[in-house]
Amino acid sequence: MPQTLAQKILQRHCDEPVGEAGSIARCRVSLVLANDITAPLAIKSFEAMGAGGVFHQERVALVCDHFTPNKDIDSAEQVRLVREFARRMGVVHYYEGGEVGVEHALLPELGLVGPGDVVVGADSHTCTYGGLGAFATGMGSTDIAAAMALGETWFKVPPTIRVEIDGTPGEHVGGKDYILRLIGEIGVAGALYKALEFGGAAVRALSVEGRMTMANMAIEAGGKVGLFAADERTLAYAAAAGRAGDAALAPDPGAAYERTVRLDVTGMEPQVACPHLPENVRPVSEVRGVAIHQAVIGSCTNGRIEDLREAAAVLRGRRAARGVRLIVLPATPGIWRQALKEGLLEVFMDAGAVVGPPTCGPCLGGHMGILASGERTIATTNRNFKGRMGSLESEVYLSGPAVAAASAVVGAIAAPADL
Repeated sequence: MPQTLAQKILQRHCDEPVGEAGSIARCRVSLVLANDITAPLAIKSFEAMGAGGVFHQERVALVCDHFTPNKDIDSAEQVRLVREFARRMGVVHYYEGGEVGVEHALLPELGLVGPGDVVVGADSHTCTYGGLGAFATGMGSTDIAAAMALGETWFKVPPTIRVEIDGTPGEHVGGKDYILRLIGEIGVAGALYKALEFGGAAVRALSVEGRMTMANMAIEAGGKVGLFAADERTLAYAAAAGRAGDAALAPDPGAAYERTVRLDVTGMEPQVACPHLPENVRPVSEVRGVAIHQAVIGSCTNGRIEDLREAAAVLRGRRAARGVRLIVLPATPGIWRQALKEGLLEVFMDAGAVVGPPTCGPCLGGHMGILASGERTIATTNRNFKGRMGSLESEVYLSGPAVAAASAVVGAIAAPADL
């Protein structure tokens, strides 16, 4: 039977043949992930199960990135619990302090995830690693506890929607804009418990970072996973991260898809998701002039070095408008260091930005940029639900880095061309 990417990857980790969509597949996992919010719940379940140890000390990753540096006593207690568990279990990949980065940027950078892997994480944006050709998905903390103990889990094989993206887009248009447009067309439940398998000329031209941005937001369409074939770009990225032995990976010709969605991005302008759902998407020209109080550049969606370069190119020689708080959060220590080396941090600070540590920060309403009642932000993050970044009476608009940077300068939503 010709296999989709989802079926093909799962088959590598299953002893029994992987069947059609809807069948059950029992799979070995490559990596199990949790963070400072979700790990404490998983640890309690792990201990309640009577598990004596994790299945593999190098294949469990605990990343304290959401409320760190610890924002209050409760968050400090959460991290302490995770730290002590990691020490007790001998978990090799435990990260906090100066080693921590936003988990979904950090683990690919460290070479801990790659093509053909099966990764489960107690975080919904675990699907990011599909940009590398991994079957990666979020799970509840109890399921993660079982996976930490057993090294395996089960999946219902998802049906696959093939997404073909072709054409030549306009300037400052990339992966974030492609995925926003897709979500705008199919809706936040358009891929519920389905795999989104991306292809087409525009996708093949994307960097691996751009692909991870798109895979990251598959969950915003309800997707179980977002998947990209592992090609020469993917293998080069994986090798640079210290991985060895990875091979190209693609779906089989003739694989069965539930349906195919085709997007022509020729001439497409940057996209913006308006409050309060990621499906409420408009071209930037249709929301130009909406006043903002804050602009955030960072997160597991757009906090990588190419995102910072794009934002810096817009901000160089300019300043954020008076009354606009510009916050820049490089996603990992490695990205922070590279941005420092390239002079990008100086560009941001000259523009009046606050440059913070690698952290999820305000994305989930954590800290370092919480919104007050009546305030409005444009952010390179991935969700804009009501109250997502603070007050229930605030508003979050989502965009790529160039639009967020241009909007900070203007003081209202703007395209880079407006400058």
